[in-house]
Amino acid sequence: MTNPATPRNSTRSTTTAPAAPASPMPRLTLIVGGLLVVIGIAGYVATGFASVTALIPSVVGVLLLISGGIALKNRKLGVHIALVVALLGAFGMIMPLMSLPELFTGESENPGAVISSLVTVIVLVVYIVLGVRSFIAARRWKNAH
Repeated sequence: MTNPATPRNSTRSTTTAPAAPASPMPRLTLIVGGLLVVIGIAGYVATGFASVTALIPSVVGVLLLISGGIALKNRKLGVHIALVVALLGAFGMIMPLMSLPELFTGESENPGAVISSLVTVIVLVVYIVLGVRSFIAARRWKNAH
């Protein structure tokens, strides 16, 4: 017996477009944010609690954690915000990295802060590269489907 509410000659297709692949970026954003919080606290401890500026990586990390939370609900918006924060954070570490040559010669006044800045920049640049690659992959997938 057929259901009278179902049309007999339906021209509507039953196929649907494949779902977009899951992006690792929201989770990666949360991981990087947590890592930067730890780096900032470690840098603050390494400087003997003398310089509050050693906590700058933690501030960037907290902003990334917030962005990661947004990305769990709205992936595109959250990851875009996170990448802007990461870019600004990386540029903000340029001044402390000016002391990098002094660190290698052993003449740095605050080696903990320089090392913390270096690790922060490396983490942020890797995150930015992965984020851009993720956007490129998403664009290619969208154009292919």
